[in-house]
Amino acid sequence: MTSRPATLPAFGRLRLLIVGCGDVGLRVARLLRGRVRLLALTSDAQRCAELRAAGLRPLVGDLDQPRSLQRLAGLADAVLHLAPPPSQGPADARTANLLRAFARRHGPGCIVYGSTSGVYGDCGGERFDETRALAPATERARRRVDAEQRLRRHGRAFGTRVSLLRIPGIYAGDRPGGHPRERLARGTPVLAPQDDVYTNHIHADDLARACLAALFRGRPQRVVHASDDTELAMGDYFDRAADLCGLPRPPRITREEARRTLAPMPLSFMSESRRLDNRRLKRELRVKLRYPTIDTGLLA
Repeated sequence: MTSRPATLPAFGRLRLLIVGCGDVGLRVARLLRGRVRLLALTSDAQRCAELRAAGLRPLVGDLDQPRSLQRLAGLADAVLHLAPPPSQGPADARTANLLRAFARRHGPGCIVYGSTSGVYGDCGGERFDETRALAPATERARRRVDAEQRLRRHGRAFGTRVSLLRIPGIYAGDRPGGHPRERLARGTPVLAPQDDVYTNHIHADDLARACLAALFRGRPQRVVHASDDTELAMGDYFDRAADLCGLPRPPRITREEARRTLAPMPLSFMSESRRLDNRRLKRELRVKLRYPTIDTGLLA
């Protein structure tokens, strides 16, 4: 079936379901508390008290268990989907299960999905907008591409306005593991200048505001880079962070040394270089970044 994108109800009557309500989801909830009806899907019943305290109505369900999601059908007017894909395989069965649950009855009028800039793979340091072809280099990124494709198909079939936020590295001083000082304190090395890669960042508070803007202003089936204005190579980013924190700058190593000494996950981030154009974020979603550069964000 194909239909027109649904219109969301008036602000005070809106029911928003947050799927994957971790740090960013809770920041979104703080922005909306008392203004819309907030629900959160959690697979951990022990989190229910925390979610209630944050103003959310908890719903216990597991994205890996489709039968536990049946109650979601027709429950929400809008959905913020921030849950990660499974840890293995090329497909995102979790998003598939979620969308099947929505399809059982009248589904949400809007879904905002938190994807990753990793779907582009290595871009050789080029600066580009959201029209660039995808070239995921890892299974982790291929699962995100699969989720994006499923969401877009669902949007076209059911008239749901789907917004895809491609998100780079998220940081914030009050975010668990979200500040470079921890890595700097460990003395983790970065690449030598001749081997370094460009990385992109967004402060968690600005990402929450981008999610909120996409819920109410996003265009149907549209991709937006949720990234700040910083254009720094990874080593320069950590050098800047060290200077701001009063910590020693990290040691520099060659790419060959990195291959020999670093774990696969950090090495994968050192293998991709890109600069994200964020004009859609500012012009279409009308997001004014509170922390446009890491200089302002790291000091917050």
